[in-house]
Amino acid sequence: MKVSVNGIDIHYTVDGEGPWVVLSHSLACNVHMWDEETRRLSRSFKVLRFDTRGHGASSATSGPYTFDLLADDLYGLLKALEIPSTHFVGLSMGGMIGHAFAIKYPGVFTSLALCDTTSRYPAQVAAERHARIEIAQTKGMEALVEQQLGRWVTGQFMKERPDVVSKLEGMIRSTSVPGYVGCTLANMNVNFTERLKEIRCPTLDLVGDQDRATPVAMAEVMHRAISGSELAVIASAPHLANIEQPDAFNGVLGQFVDNVVR
Repeated sequence: MKVSVNGIDIHYTVDGEGPWVVLSHSLACNVHMWDEETRRLSRSFKVLRFDTRGHGASSATSGPYTFDLLADDLYGLLKALEIPSTHFVGLSMGGMIGHAFAIKYPGVFTSLALCDTTSRYPAQVAAERHARIEIAQTKGMEALVEQQLGRWVTGQFMKERPDVVSKLEGMIRSTSVPGYVGCTLANMNVNFTERLKEIRCPTLDLVGDQDRATPVAMAEVMHRAISGSELAVIASAPHLANIEQPDAFNGVLGQFVDNVVR
């Protein structure tokens, strides 16, 4: 399904019945990153997934993008679907959208799960991100597949689960170059640390202990800054913790959301 908001068409899916929960994906992914979470959560919740601007089947516009813009995209989607409040789960870029939205639109999120994400990157990431942008613009997304997978999952997982790896490769290839570039620039400039104290809803900071892209130390910064937040570290999990350790990831996430509902 699609809806036109904030100057673009946003592709989304809805599954299940119950309280709303929104799932927001990582850079170079799409709604299918959340297939397993949707299968589990839709037993008790009404699950909304959406493709971020420039990803999946949502419109791509020329960049750069900002998290203020991406938060407005989500706000428009929620308004169009008449969703006044919702739980929110965001991983990596999705978590950054969660930061931006919770700060800009307080009171909408019933709870916030920030998974394998950060509120700020060190300045030295800029050179690496610009190199990736150049690759995407000159060689296309295919040239980024191997590099992106190496940041997301372990080598052992790639050997053991070629079916899942193939799915991830397809998501990378299907991401538009303008969308990838626009969102990479937004990621590179993320800077919410000083404003995290404004987040008032129940919050979970969840991270894999092998996440090299947004390591445990970054989750600890968010945990200290957000009053009353919970910190959970998933063993043997890289950046896409939900993909490589789905049982552990969904166990922690499910318990957190269930506790908020109760």
